[in-house]
Amino acid sequence: MRILYFYPENPLSFTQGNNARAFSLLQYFKSRHIHIDFIGEESKEFGEDSINELKRNDLIKNGYLLRKEKKSSNIVKYYLNYSFPKKFNNKFKDFDRTKFGYKEQFSKIVRNNEYDIIIISYVYWSPLLDTLTKGSKTKWIVDTHDFLTSQFQDHKKFALDRYFKREIHLMKKFDDVWVISNEEKYIFSQFVKSSVSLVTHGLPNNIETSSKTEKTIDVVYVASENFHNIKSANWFFKEVYPLLSPNIKITVVGKIGSHIPKFENVEKLLFVKDLDEVYKKSKITICPMLSGTGVKIKVIEALSHGIPVVCTERGVDGLLNKTNNGCLTTNDSSLFSDFITNLLKDDVFYKQNHLEAKRFFEDNFDVKKTYKVLDSIFTVN
Repeated sequence: MRILYFYPENPLSFTQGNNARAFSLLQYFKSRHIHIDFIGEESKEFGEDSINELKRNDLIKNGYLLRKEKKSSNIVKYYLNYSFPKKFNNKFKDFDRTKFGYKEQFSKIVRNNEYDIIIISYVYWSPLLDTLTKGSKTKWIVDTHDFLTSQFQDHKKFALDRYFKREIHLMKKFDDVWVISNEEKYIFSQFVKSSVSLVTHGLPNNIETSSKTEKTIDVVYVASENFHNIKSANWFFKEVYPLLSPNIKITVVGKIGSHIPKFENVEKLLFVKDLDEVYKKSKITICPMLSGTGVKIKVIEALSHGIPVVCTERGVDGLLNKTNNGCLTTNDSSLFSDFITNLLKDDVFYKQNHLEAKRFFEDNFDVKKTYKVLDSIFTVN
């Protein structure tokens, strides 16, 4: 079996939850000895060195990076194949992330190889397939990652009916639509005739190992620097942080740290090689999300270590259970700080939430369960 997997960002950048999902999928393919060719989008954070590292770790067989072509390289092709079509479909530009030359580069890779399955990450990258003719024996899969219509609701030209119809229309070209939560499966399955598969973000069970590690971090906050995270970090450090004891040791991991002021009890790690090592040393994880949709993978990562999570209501999006899951949920800054304080001071309260995190993770997100779902999709014996 030969699979072409498109994921635009660097799977080796572990501080972003979406990248962690891509990396875990590559680990699954490696465990099943499936031939994987990988295509990403070239950026400052994603170059040939990362492609070579993926190869060295036997996570991919061949790797390619899409590069934006210069307008001057072919003026006629630029206007006929890219500029004019983009302007014509301007009302739906949110659902097309391709740049000049991407479709041709992608098509060339596909034509030069024979793939049984092509996996596209995110619906707004599905236009990569526009110039391809689907073979009768080829299967197309989209890993949605999120409900994009909801993500775009703050855009100036947003219209719910048009955006939702467009998202569903793009999904219909695929044989299988992967979702990460039951809520998304329920919504999409009402409108898409193709198979809609719940492929959760499965992780190894690190609970026993973490329980034996000395805790040197009271609170850990892991996030990238996207719009939603910046807004959430500002809320936490303006509304919650002043209510906490200055003796609480907080570690911030990821590029979100560059948007956080300097505090004596806050350590900022913009990049870490092994995020699991940070979780093992942490007592509590926070997820102060105020916006954004879908499962928060950083929450699942914390639960995989049995770490209680203090979060807002957005933090439990996509989780099957909204309570008794190891997450203490509130949008109130005072109660948010109380949850953190009580977890650190009350051993009984902490243990109760630790056990709930453990049970919920093992029932829903243990990698063994996710692998069974993937095995059924790829008919691996």
